[in-house]
Amino acid sequence: MLRKWQSECVDLAIEHYIQGQPHFLCLATPGAGKTIMAAELAATLFDKGMIDGVLCFSPSITIAGGIKRTFSRRLKCPFKGGMGDKGISLTYQSLSSLSDEFWASLQTIRLLVVFDEIHHCAGGEKPNAWGQLLISRIQALAAFTLALTGTPWRSNATQIAFAAYSVEGNIHCDYSYGLAEAVADQVCRRPNVVLVDNEELVASNYDGSRDTYPSVSEYLSGSGEPYGSLLNSESVLLHVLKLACQKLNDVRLSVPDAAGLVVASTVQHAEQIASMLRANFQQASVVVTYRHDNANGIIESFKTAKQPWIVSVGMISEGTDIPRLQVCCHLSRVKTELHFRQVLGRILRKREQLDADAWLYTLAEPNLVSFAEQLTLDVPESTLVIDTPKRSIDETQPLPRLEATDTRNHSETTHYSEVVFDEVHADDIGWHGYQSRELLVLGNFKQRVLSHFI
Repeated sequence: MLRKWQSECVDLAIEHYIQGQPHFLCLATPGAGKTIMAAELAATLFDKGMIDGVLCFSPSITIAGGIKRTFSRRLKCPFKGGMGDKGISLTYQSLSSLSDEFWASLQTIRLLVVFDEIHHCAGGEKPNAWGQLLISRIQALAAFTLALTGTPWRSNATQIAFAAYSVEGNIHCDYSYGLAEAVADQVCRRPNVVLVDNEELVASNYDGSRDTYPSVSEYLSGSGEPYGSLLNSESVLLHVLKLACQKLNDVRLSVPDAAGLVVASTVQHAEQIASMLRANFQQASVVVTYRHDNANGIIESFKTAKQPWIVSVGMISEGTDIPRLQVCCHLSRVKTELHFRQVLGRILRKREQLDADAWLYTLAEPNLVSFAEQLTLDVPESTLVIDTPKRSIDETQPLPRLEATDTRNHSETTHYSEVVFDEVHADDIGWHGYQSRELLVLGNFKQRVLSHFI
């Protein structure tokens, strides 16, 4: 049975198509069930005799496999592009390798083309490789297109392919289903973000002098040290992991198969974290990174496994469906709002009444603090497309200061009444520099909890 928002979106998309508007963009928060909605739309178009086939594109093999299974169930066919199939699920990467014969075979077919996580594909005046191929190959070929996203913006402030924008740079979504609505409808879990800070960071200099900083923000802006220096601190890692393990243990009392995700910065970092989970907290974990040949198999196995933790580098991102994930540690050096929201989205998919809350643990780094505070906005103002180039974030430069306040054990509740995930595969060589010396001595930790949509 479809959720209310899914039925509404299908009906509105059909109305658009009938009225001669061939492109439809749906914004639905991660975990809301976009793929099920898309499969239902395809089935409805088949029933109405409006299409002959479906072509789906997504950013990874894992996501493409999930789409294939969902469409196969709804359309009652293998959905592998074979004789008698109604469609096929492919990755954006495969676009460049599809033959001219493949495209020629579609010329006489009325196609619905589905673009999952369309924000990967840049359009406008500065299209990326995927966006250019979509525009050149599909724009004139498709009878209808359905673009799906939970984060309708790009980190580099370029336009999304097939999307319409206002003069001010606001993206136009034909249907929107935000996180606040999904939580209210009990479709998604309530997000709680725990921002971990420290009130006395003592940094030793090479000349023997010492500098003391009252917060993570002050340390990053005043010391000139990169964010990675904190992520590699054993004391910091132990504290964040301890908080997360305690929370997961509590959750598993009522949801026995609940699991946690740690998003690490590098392969070496991931192995270090897995070792800490085992040695310090007696927590079993599985590690999956972009270096694993069988990464997709590891992820699929973890979905129904018993291990409480999975530690990932660049693999468990958007669209990866592991519903038992309910706790997450964001320990990546990637500090973009797109990445932050996609990571949070991995723990929002709700299964039952008992798992009402999701918990994300991260450091009180200024950018991450801002992203956590803006979760009430479906499309934050900072993500608007602008013509002037934005300065990219450089970890080697001081970050802006935030006012330091004592928020020990403070719970801040925010009420909301307004009705290629660009993961960087960090260079392991550069990581070694943080391990050559322990410069930090830490004081008391403190936590600020942002609980949204209560």
